[in-house]
Amino acid sequence: MRALLILLIGVLVGANVVYFAMTRSVRDAGVQRDARVEPAERLAQHDRIDAGDAASVAVAPTAEPASGAQTPRSARPDSSPAPVDAVRAAASKPAGLIVPVRGVAAGTLVDTYTDARSEGRSHDAIDIMAPAGTPVLAVADGKVEKLFTSDRGGLTVYQFEPGGRYAYYYAHLQSYAAGLHEAQRIRQGEVIGYVGSTGNASASAPHLHFAIFLLGPEKRWWEGTAINPYPLLRASAP
Repeated sequence: MRALLILLIGVLVGANVVYFAMTRSVRDAGVQRDARVEPAERLAQHDRIDAGDAASVAVAPTAEPASGAQTPRSARPDSSPAPVDAVRAAASKPAGLIVPVRGVAAGTLVDTYTDARSEGRSHDAIDIMAPAGTPVLAVADGKVEKLFTSDRGGLTVYQFEPGGRYAYYYAHLQSYAAGLHEAQRIRQGEVIGYVGSTGNASASAPHLHFAIFLLGPEKRWWEGTAINPYPLLRASAP
């Protein structure tokens, strides 16, 4: 009887040992599996960026260069290609122009092209001061494309040069020359109007507002790329 009891106790102890060993083995295997899989899953989660985060990353500003460091030219704003019209304007400009106000010498002209105007505008022209009624002359040969009256420019003339590449703009006129009409062919030096102060010009400072525009392929008289007339008119100085 005693031997049987000892045998039963031995069987129970052995069973417990086997059960414990099997449980530990399974738990260790699970830990090893988690150790292999979990880091990969966490990395995958960290690598995923939602659309909002992606957008913020894409537009994140780059750090400014340290003081004295040179910014690579490719990163500078001025490295962007210039507008096609601006490139064309720089490549070829009208030549042989005369000062479009009788009696005004080229050497007395003042460059007001970049002067600021209301509403954040730039002048994009030069003002040629002269007494009211002074004859305004065609700066070059060409054709009267448009006679127009505007709030700012007052009485104006748009002249196209013969090739239709450039438009010459005369504004604030007191009046047109007698008989002037659209599509009229005019010659350099011909009187087309008279200095005034119509539009938004001051009555106490009559002048000719003169501008030059490089026209686009549509040849629209109201559009174009402005070119500074000052150096072109100064070139006519003796």
